[in-house]
Amino acid sequence: MRRSRSTASAVLLGLASAFAAIVAVVAPPAHAAPVICEQFGGTYIQNNTRRVQNNVWGASTAQCIDVNQAGGFTVTQANHNNATNGAPAAYPSIYAGCHYAQCTTGSGLPMQASAPGFANIQTGVNMTYPSSGTWNAAYDLWFDPTPRTDGQNTGAEIMVWLNYQGSIQPVGSQVATVNMLGATWQVWFGNIGWNVVSYRRTSPTSSLSFSVNTFLTDAINRGYAQRSWYLTSVQAGFEPWVGGTGLAVNSFTYTTSGTSNDTTPPSTPQNLTVTGTTSSSASLSWSPSTDNVGVAGYDILRAPGTSGGTFTQVGASTSPSFTNTGLTANTTYRYQVRARDAANNPSAVSSTVTATTQPGPTSGSCSVRFDQWATGYVAYVTVNGPRSGWSFALALPSGHAFQNGWNAGFTLSGQSVTATNLSYNGSVGSGQSIQWGFQASRPNGNTQLPTIPGCTVT
Repeated sequence: MRRSRSTASAVLLGLASAFAAIVAVVAPPAHAAPVICEQFGGTYIQNNTRRVQNNVWGASTAQCIDVNQAGGFTVTQANHNNATNGAPAAYPSIYAGCHYAQCTTGSGLPMQASAPGFANIQTGVNMTYPSSGTWNAAYDLWFDPTPRTDGQNTGAEIMVWLNYQGSIQPVGSQVATVNMLGATWQVWFGNIGWNVVSYRRTSPTSSLSFSVNTFLTDAINRGYAQRSWYLTSVQAGFEPWVGGTGLAVNSFTYTTSGTSNDTTPPSTPQNLTVTGTTSSSASLSWSPSTDNVGVAGYDILRAPGTSGGTFTQVGASTSPSFTNTGLTANTTYRYQVRARDAANNPSAVSSTVTATTQPGPTSGSCSVRFDQWATGYVAYVTVNGPRSGWSFALALPSGHAFQNGWNAGFTLSGQSVTATNLSYNGSVGSGQSIQWGFQASRPNGNTQLPTIPGCTVT
């Protein structure tokens, strides 16, 4: 509905009083929503629970929107002609939450994404598109590291493109394709001082309903957002580059008490593998699961030994990898992984893998045997497991000189010699042993032999 016209009202008031009743009938109602043409003009509707904004931020060309009190707006004038390889001219939109200190009531925003009620935030929109112009139809979901109510958000801007027309593309470059909400979406990522994560639907639609957590979870899993950040506003509208007249939001919904009807669990994680162990940790990786809405994360389960015992959860991960720390050296564990979606539906557990931690670095024993003659000797050192890396420091007696060695890396400094394991013999299992040694010369008649701390002479 357009703004009432004061000049027409004045003419009618000048007519004979006999027509007063007719004037009363045809006059627009007092609560008529406005036509907004101001660059950053806006108005609250629906008892201040929504705000509609013109938001011409990227051009100086004219744009007007006709606000619908029922919950939307129509672009009635748009004279834009921006280059399609640059920024759009505007973002006429309707929103709930806070945008540059303009906050709606009852939105519950800002809300931390880790809050229990965050998964209940639902939104929906229905739109009308013209056949001309260059534009996109998109949600803007804003996140900030703090509960910001004014100024520019610095966390992540998640854009959800329902449709677009013309040779335009999201910020950055395409990084993936994902299936969510029964459709295929291109995932784009760029940074313009904050992360911009765009989901462009490959099949256009004029309406969409979803949980905000669906897109945030995917962005978190890709490392573009954080669960500790705050959602500050949920906006739906259009980015016009060229033209834009006729773009319309017919209806917009936002609720913090929605419930999920998603009962489909994610697929079972595949290809669970042990990628490495230390004496106190085991690292795992697996192929990502898929879900009809989105995978929220993974539970990591562990049981003791090679058989028996009970699997219990020992950790969680939002990516398909995990390192379990605080383990006992030279000990065997079994692992399984399961996926969960945003509605907390668990997948079946993966296949089981076995990981054995490496021995501790100070375990095992050492012995040395000397073969000697008048002017020299050879030391044969046996290192017994379990060990995870080894190093021995010794001092040669005065007048003795190091000649050569094998199966170790040697560092010499005067009479000091340090022997350290090589890449292939540092890990010595229980019941196993490795041997290294060296040859040295000495003055004729000198019968001294070096002492190797930690090793017994045999």
